[in-house]
Amino acid sequence: MSVEVAVVRTKGAGYPAQGPFHPSVAYPEYPFRAFLQVEPNFVYEGVRELFRLMRLDAENIDTEKWNPLGYLVKPGMTVVLKPNFVVSKHRLGKDLFSAITHPAVLRAVADFVWIALQGRGRILIADAPQYDCNFQELLERTQLPTVVEFYAQFSGPSVSVRDLRCYWSRWKHFDSCLESLPGDPEGNVTVNLGSKSALHSLPHLEKLYGAVYDRNETIAQHHDGTHKYEVAGTVMKADVVISIPKLKVHKKVGATLNAKGLVGICTNKNYLVHYRVSAGRLGGDQYPEGVFSRTEEFLIRTERWMYDHLLASRSHALEYLHRAVYSVHNATTKRLGLKVGEGKRQLDAGNWYGNDSAWRMAVDLMAIFRFADSQGQLHATPQRRTLTVIDGVIGGANDGPLAPDPVAAGVLLGGENLLAVDLVATRLMGFDPLKLKMYAHLLKDSTFDFGLRKLDDIEIRSANPEWLNCLRDKTSRFLGFAPHPGWIGHIEICPQPKVEGAQLSAAA
Repeated sequence: MSVEVAVVRTKGAGYPAQGPFHPSVAYPEYPFRAFLQVEPNFVYEGVRELFRLMRLDAENIDTEKWNPLGYLVKPGMTVVLKPNFVVSKHRLGKDLFSAITHPAVLRAVADFVWIALQGRGRILIADAPQYDCNFQELLERTQLPTVVEFYAQFSGPSVSVRDLRCYWSRWKHFDSCLESLPGDPEGNVTVNLGSKSALHSLPHLEKLYGAVYDRNETIAQHHDGTHKYEVAGTVMKADVVISIPKLKVHKKVGATLNAKGLVGICTNKNYLVHYRVSAGRLGGDQYPEGVFSRTEEFLIRTERWMYDHLLASRSHALEYLHRAVYSVHNATTKRLGLKVGEGKRQLDAGNWYGNDSAWRMAVDLMAIFRFADSQGQLHATPQRRTLTVIDGVIGGANDGPLAPDPVAAGVLLGGENLLAVDLVATRLMGFDPLKLKMYAHLLKDSTFDFGLRKLDDIEIRSANPEWLNCLRDKTSRFLGFAPHPGWIGHIEICPQPKVEGAQLSAAA
């Protein structure tokens, strides 16, 4: 068994500034020869080189006939480009594109899909961002409307952008108060993994926490052999899905990439298990033992009580009361020293290596994406054609996935097997992929076959000789991404010597 992964070092670690992100070179196969940009577009060149390394349509490379995605995409098909569009702005004002897929990567991939469709079909750029993402702001920041408008000039496949969510939070200070959205025009598909879920063996399901305060809704989907997910019909009914995630770390599972990025196919985020409330001695994995003082644990438990009793109802009146309590706390008790240390806050909400819940959700999503059909029924064989291109031109380190530090990595990764590409990407970030529970589980999963069983099954194709054997290299940090603070010393390929819990305690 051999699974290929291609890795390209782009000529520059930056993105073109102006949509619709034309190439700067009239490549022989480029279908819009009159439309070029002056600014060098190293992203477009990199995507093109990625497909060359994958030897797609090898006999026609560098000719007008080159159709690298023709083996995957046929005329008349519906092709979904699934980016990572989790947020519409960087919380700390840093580069937004350290957290989300850049549209220049989408445009380059879309051009090759356009070629393969030969005038007939649909290209849908679709994702379900975090529930508080402002999609209009996202469109403005990404300039995706300019891409759609460009394609609309020509006779051929239709191109559109879809927000797959069925609700969002418009209110800056009223996070729990949700507003309905039109949702996915293709409807929602419910998938019940049942005993095949990675959550099936997890104890204390009564402690589950999802995404939007109401724990009862989350628990109702995961109990007594039931493990349900609500996913987008646009994705499940597509002929081809091309996953285009961001190269970044993640506070709950270690890394985002494809596996955790599949959260974006889910239309109801509160079905997604993020952690179990409380510490391990009480059956949870919300935060590590021995880091918080008794006073801090009391404050955290008080916050949880308010979530369950004030925010879960999604009432404006109770949200006002919640804000009032916080105002009093900030003005009085917090000033007296009754607070949780800011460094320690990074380890709350399951944001540490001991989170034993969230990775299972990511594993479930990989199973759904690969083996569930358009009606939500599970099969033993893959149910859709897939490809992935990981955007690592600018990556995200440290406080990922929502507010990462930008990393000028200058890489693109691609392949047909999402797991294989994730494993290589994780290693190039400087981590040991087998230390991430979701990847270790996917390799040995006895219920589903994800196309490989060990790292040696992967063949890397790259012009950089150091990367060819990166999975066998046990010392090099390569791109040197800093993990989230809750993961320091636990996923690096060669972490500094540590005493268990020392790195976490240092965050105080």
